[in-house]
Amino acid sequence: MSGPAACPVRLTWVQPEDLVGHEFRQAAQDGRNAEPLLRAWLAAGGRVAPARAGASTAPAPPELRALAGRLLSELAALPSPLAADEPETWAAIRSSWPPAPPPPRPGDRPPPEPRPRALADRTDGTAPPPPPPRAYIARLEAAWLGRAVGCLLGKPVEKLPLEGIRALARAAGNWPLSDWFTARGVPPELLAAHPWNRRSAPTSLAENIDGMPEDDDLNYPLLNLLLLRRHGKAFTTADVARLWLDELPAGRTFTAERVAYRNLLQGLEPPATATHHNPFREWIGALIRADVHGWTNPGDPVAAAAQAHRDAALTHTGNGVYAALFVAAAVAEAAGGRGDVHGALRAGLAVVPPRSRLAEAVRFGIDTAGRHRDFDRVVDRLHARYDRHHWVHALPNTALIAAALTHADGDFARSVCNAVSGGWDTDSNGATAGSLAGLLAGSPERLPRRWTAPLGNRLATSVPGFDGVGFDTLAHLTAQEAARS
Repeated sequence: MSGPAACPVRLTWVQPEDLVGHEFRQAAQDGRNAEPLLRAWLAAGGRVAPARAGASTAPAPPELRALAGRLLSELAALPSPLAADEPETWAAIRSSWPPAPPPPRPGDRPPPEPRPRALADRTDGTAPPPPPPRAYIARLEAAWLGRAVGCLLGKPVEKLPLEGIRALARAAGNWPLSDWFTARGVPPELLAAHPWNRRSAPTSLAENIDGMPEDDDLNYPLLNLLLLRRHGKAFTTADVARLWLDELPAGRTFTAERVAYRNLLQGLEPPATATHHNPFREWIGALIRADVHGWTNPGDPVAAAAQAHRDAALTHTGNGVYAALFVAAAVAEAAGGRGDVHGALRAGLAVVPPRSRLAEAVRFGIDTAGRHRDFDRVVDRLHARYDRHHWVHALPNTALIAAALTHADGDFARSVCNAVSGGWDTDSNGATAGSLAGLLAGSPERLPRRWTAPLGNRLATSVPGFDGVGFDTLAHLTAQEAARS
């Protein structure tokens, strides 16, 4: 008796025939000469990488898959002309920073600063004074809430092109974006042309939000909170790996995280987990894990960046790591309760190798936001510059986050709406912008209730021990880890 034909499993983000297409794109961005290898791939019947999906529609024949594996190894051996400006180790990254100015002598005029004061003041080996506990906990709750709000706002339009996001919001009378997305009043033909994210729409449109649904942009901060509870701030990259194997289902990982997870199961150890057949190593995954490192080092961007580096090294290299350093340091500066959004962004930029592409992207985002009153024009310029990158790549998304926060000038609603309305990785960008803007707001009461009330102080997650947790509880738990040495 014969049964139904078996359906092949097309596991996303790990098929060699798809990985090699992304590696060719990454090689072109790195300036590596991969043209001979690309010609060989195309001549054998290989295809370019899927534009948005995690896997092509059909598996490659065995000989083509084997060729893809060989080409991934050959591509990894090609030298990058950008390597000198984009160091990997924490020591080399620190060495790339401009030297701190010497202390002024009595009567001297203050010298020009070669780097932001936010960093120069924090490299003398002394920790900044801790913030008042009650105010700090309130700030953390606003940050957790802000991260959830921004993520939830971006969930229904994740993966949609910019023109689709704008069309859907305009049809609902919600452009410039200033409220939750809704299907009410949107013509059916427009929804057919630009369908909502199928996994997210049932829980993230205005008409059906009931608490914060599960999302990797909240799962990773929870995992990092668990990491600190188990290992403290002196955790190692190996500790991160062991925690993932213990508590993170492989199916909950994507892009660089999924490849690193596969590499761990194959017996590789960090930093090889980040480099072996991993064309996503400069994408946004490490950035979305960075907030907790900033939250737990209030006022100390360098310590926050050091933690973020040990975390990011499991899965990312180069600009993927720098994006995490940038966010961790900016968040740490904001968590200290001093200054404004512009000072926080300067602190973030100060820990990034200054000649790297990530530093250039952040500077471009900030400069562009300062030149245009209409944020749509800012976004159009960013897309004109970075649309050759994948929509999950760190460069366009970090530039957009910096631009969104700069243009909003500290306003919470504008920060998250700017970040989401710019497209690309909408939920991740909204989450990061919301976290930093929430810190600057200072307390949950200073966040508009139309954004926070639908969350119901309830977060769904598969991270053990946290399902249904309230944001107030998370703030207290985060403050406890910040106080640990």
